[in-house]
Formats: sequence, structure tokens, C-alpha cells
Amino acid sequence: MAARGRVDWGKWAVSGPPLAYLLFFFAIPTLIMLAASFRTPGDFGGLAPLVGADGRLDLNLESYARLAESTVYLEVFLKSVAYALVTTIACLLLAYPLATLIAQSPRKYRDLLLLLVILPFWSNFLIRIYAWMIILGPNAALARGVNAVLALFGAEPVPLLFSAFAVLVCLVYVHLPFMVLPLYANLEKHDRALLDAAQDLGASGWQRFWRITFPLSLPGVYAGAALVFIPALGIFAIPDILGGPNDSLIGNLIKQQFLESRDWPFGSVLSIVLTAAALGLAGLAAWVGRRGGRGSSRA
Repeated sequence: MAARGRVDWGKWAVSGPPLAYLLFFFAIPTLIMLAASFRTPGDFGGLAPLVGADGRLDLNLESYARLAESTVYLEVFLKSVAYALVTTIACLLLAYPLATLIAQSPRKYRDLLLLLVILPFWSNFLIRIYAWMIILGPNAALARGVNAVLALFGAEPVPLLFSAFAVLVCLVYVHLPFMVLPLYANLEKHDRALLDAAQDLGASGWQRFWRITFPLSLPGVYAGAALVFIPALGIFAIPDILGGPNDSLIGNLIKQQFLESRDWPFGSVLSIVLTAAALGLAGLAAWVGRRGGRGSSRA
């Protein structure tokens, strides 16, 4: 065991290079984006020259002022947060029983179940999204079945494709493995002797779950929530392909600024706001996790 206060150089030798790689290639694009947010859009896209014809630096706050002038961008951002939050909650509700089932399965079946969870990663991301166009299409069995049930109650048929429903279903489908894997890694380590002791003391099944299993699984819940919420917040491919005209999220807005409007400074401002929000929410989740961990340890 390393002496207290002594630097574990072996640990840093293993984890240091990938950590430095991640920080380096996160910091540099972020700094480039930050610098671009103070520039002026070029006449034909890109950025105008940094030094103007009069020899002065062309730096301004016009893109930030544009963001502050309208509430449209705030509404799109809040809608993106709502979509990401619903996706995270749905993934948690679906992943928890599945991760529990895998963790409690005999070892000979456990690897097979884990393989089934990661199997979607073997196919292309866009192909999986386009597959949902077929599943949710107006002539598909799912849409026909839903509208047949609605017709029994006298309701008008509803389109499943190109709707908020289609976006949320695909968001949950794409991100579900990112919730299952950290939850499984946590649940698999639980000591079943604690549950047996609680049962011997008269605790019901719900009490054993709520007082023992769930508090111990909170680190896995926090890790899974972060892995689902942050990517879902900035995603643009799914709303682009499966969403309707009113389902554009903040990721679609950023893509539009860079590729269609060719306004790189304003796209950079939106990207910085999104990055800051994601980092802030991740920090908040970590803080809540530490407080929850201290509370559980005191209990």
C-alpha cells in the first residue's frame, strides 16, 4: 500500500497520457471556438480577417448581443434540456431492471446478455436511425396498430414519424446502453449478504430495494445519467431525420449556423453556451452525488 501523501507515479503513468490527450483536444477546440465567438462573419462564410483595413483588431460582442436580444434561442435550449431530461429518466426506468437482471444472472448467461446490450453498436449510427423511419412509418405495423386502437375510441389517426414521439423513442433507443452498462458495473458488485441480513430482520422486498440496493447503486445512476444526458443535449442527427419542423433542438441550431447560415461566430456562441451548460450540469450532478454518498455513509 502506498504511504499516505505519497504520489502514486504508476497510476499517473497509466492514466496520465489519455487524460492529457482528452484535456488537450478538448481545450484547444474550445479556445478556438471562444476566439471565433468574438469575430465577425466573413462575406462568403467563415470568419472576417482578424485585422481590419484600418489596422485594428476586429473583435466584438455582436454575437453575444444577438443571443441576448431574442428569447427564441433560450426556448430552443430549454426544449433541448427537456428532451434530454425525459430521455435520461426513460433510460433509467428501462435500464435499471435490465441491469439488475444481468447482474443477478448466472455467469454463463451474463456475457451473452451484455453482448446483446452492446450489439446495436456494431451497426452504423445513421443506419439505426433510418431503420426507425421504417418502424415508425405510416404504413408500418406499429403505426397501423396504434391508429387502429385510437379509432376504437373515436380518435383521429396520429403520425408517429416526424414527431416529438419519434425523436424521443430514438433518443432512448440510442442512449439506453450507456445507462445499462454503468448500472450493471455497480449492481454486479453489491454484497448480497446485506439483502439476506435485511430479509432476516423482516424487511420487505421494496424496503430492501429502497433502503439498500438503490442507495448503493447511486454512483452507477449518476454515471449513467451523465453519459445519457450530455450527449442527448447536443444531438442533432435524430431530430434532423425523425423530427418535425417544430422539433429542432440546440444541436440543430448550431449545425444550421455553421453549415447553412455560415455564421461561425454565432454558431460558436451557441456552442459555448451548450458546453458551459453541460459542464455546469455535470458539476451539479457530481456535487449531488458527493452529498448523496456522504448521506448514505452516515446512514
